[in-house]
Amino acid sequence: MSSPELNTHPLLALLERIASALESGVVKGSVPADLSAADAFVWQSNPNRLAPVPHVNRVELDLLQGIDRVRDLLMDNTERFAKGFPANNALLWGSRGMGKSSLVKAAHAAINDKIRSPSFVALKLIEIH
Repeated sequence: MSSPELNTHPLLALLERIASALESGVVKGSVPADLSAADAFVWQSNPNRLAPVPHVNRVELDLLQGIDRVRDLLMDNTERFAKGFPANNALLWGSRGMGKSSLVKAAHAAINDKIRSPSFVALKLIEIH
């Protein structure tokens, strides 16, 4: 095809619409997150960014009672993930106020404290609403 034929081809209009739609979904001028700013972040969707959380409200892992099996499974799995070994996704479910977030925050801190070494990159906790 010569270029005049290409400019009038229906496929070109479709490709231009697709490119325009893709470009509209991209945040212009977004700044990459500074992951050294904190150990925890909250995802903000307007504009798209990770907002650092300077202090995470959490309890010590030992204070969480009655969840030993779930705690141990989550800790073992998270530690494998932190060390770069195969790990599973984790789904914690239950009613509001049952301690799911408290367990995740406590496990995050415990793993980061346990594995601290020069070659270890600390896990980051990201909350998405």
